[in-house]
Amino acid sequence: MSETSDRPKAPAGRPDLERDITARTDSYFNRTRRIVEKFGDSRVTYAVFLRRPVISAPRMAVEWLERVARARGTPFEIEVKYPEGSWVGAGDPLLYLTGSFAALSDLETLYLQKLGPACVAAHNAYQMCLEMPETAFLAMEARHCAGFEMQDMMAYAASVGSAAARREGAKGFVGNATDATAHWFGNETGRGTMPHALIGYAGSTLRAAEMFRETFPDEPLTVLVDYFGMEVTDALAVCRRFPEIAAAGRMSVRLDTHGGRFLEGLDPAESYAVLERHAPSAIRRYRSDAELRHLVGTGVSAAAVWRMREALNEAGFDKVRIVASSGFSVQKCRVMNEAHAPVDVVGTGSFIPDIWSETYATADIVDYDGTPRVKLGREFLLRQEGRRRNGNGHGA
Repeated sequence: MSETSDRPKAPAGRPDLERDITARTDSYFNRTRRIVEKFGDSRVTYAVFLRRPVISAPRMAVEWLERVARARGTPFEIEVKYPEGSWVGAGDPLLYLTGSFAALSDLETLYLQKLGPACVAAHNAYQMCLEMPETAFLAMEARHCAGFEMQDMMAYAASVGSAAARREGAKGFVGNATDATAHWFGNETGRGTMPHALIGYAGSTLRAAEMFRETFPDEPLTVLVDYFGMEVTDALAVCRRFPEIAAAGRMSVRLDTHGGRFLEGLDPAESYAVLERHAPSAIRRYRSDAELRHLVGTGVSAAAVWRMREALNEAGFDKVRIVASSGFSVQKCRVMNEAHAPVDVVGTGSFIPDIWSETYATADIVDYDGTPRVKLGREFLLRQEGRRRNGNGHGA
């Protein structure tokens, strides 16, 4: 018998959805569906969980399951145990999914894909926002995603983690980089002004700012200042060219200094000196190598942010805001906060999970036709009543 003949037949009128499910799911789930259809259906309950703490971000998985249920004409009971934005402990079921085994058996691969990465990314975004509660964040993950489906998932996750952090007093994410995912942040369009490519095209940072201003006269002006390695010089030149915008608080300078060099005017000794002036406690205790890089190293360090703030204030541009980007992970946000770095906005895509294996969600059936049963070692997934009835995990 050919491999193709083992596949479930697509219901009439729904070929695309069924074809996609069959093609994209693990083959043993397709075979399980055929076996169950042959020997008799069962009503089952799945427990769905992750092995690490997360923030619940189930919407994409739930909406997809609801779509499949409608298409198959079979109801699924989806009991979300932790509402969107709630903290979930390692191993705690995020949701219980109940319905026809034949209708559910080939869906596991796909709904787990839509759940695990979103929950971990939401947790990362939540932590980042809490580490820098006075700073606004912009989601700039799009260029790091493997296609739009991942981009949409990561933007959704950042919005969930942000909302959870805002409930604890943080500013959180206020926008993102693309129009297509702006709705997750309550906006109609993405935000952003200029990439390095525009400055290279213009020939100078100042000319790029002038071009932007001429093209978008009503927009706030954010100038990327690291292209020529003259962050302070170029930032002040733009401020002096547009003093009214600077005084009105509608101008920002964005620091994206490459990790291979220091911000203009800094070196290790001067970086330490800057922090001695503004946040001495941040460097007077033991620090790991990674923490020291974030504080006084190359790239966008806490010292670099403080030096830019000093230069702007000394020149009378205290209303100009500082946008920082480049590697703002949870750890970097924590160190920046400890150094009281005066960052107004962080642009980041680092809420994308760094260790992808941590995003692996798992589903186990914990009930067959009302009888609690789960593989040995997963008894913790059973409902409380089911634990009493299941005993050793092999059934009543």
